Amino acid sequence: MTKKTYAAVNGQLSTQIAIFSFAIGTVLFLTHQLFPTVDFIIIIGIYYVMTALLINSLVLLNLIHHFIFFRNHREYFAIKILIVLANLPIAAGYFYITINRINLFHF
Repeated sequence: MTKKTYAAVNGQLSTQIAIFSFAIGTVLFLTHQLFPTVDFIIIIGIYYVMTALLINSLVLLNLIHHFIFFRNHREYFAIKILIVLANLPIAAGYFYITINRINLFHF
């Protein structure tokens, strides 16, 4: 693989997308924690999660493709895949905390 091709598929964008997704999700989560009675934050969060899920899924599929076809760089793409997948348990934790907090205030 040439340097130009490698630069085009090296996964830097996937890391940036993963970090950006984490940052936006964290800001929304913290905003909801600070202002739990504002329902609009939940609506924004739902739309954000759907959008982030779509974008991160496409990025993940792209990385899996590169992992399969660029055998010399499998370790690199495996790390990039793990970086993208790291957002899943974080999002699940945020969701769990948010749902429990919502239930706490409605009783």
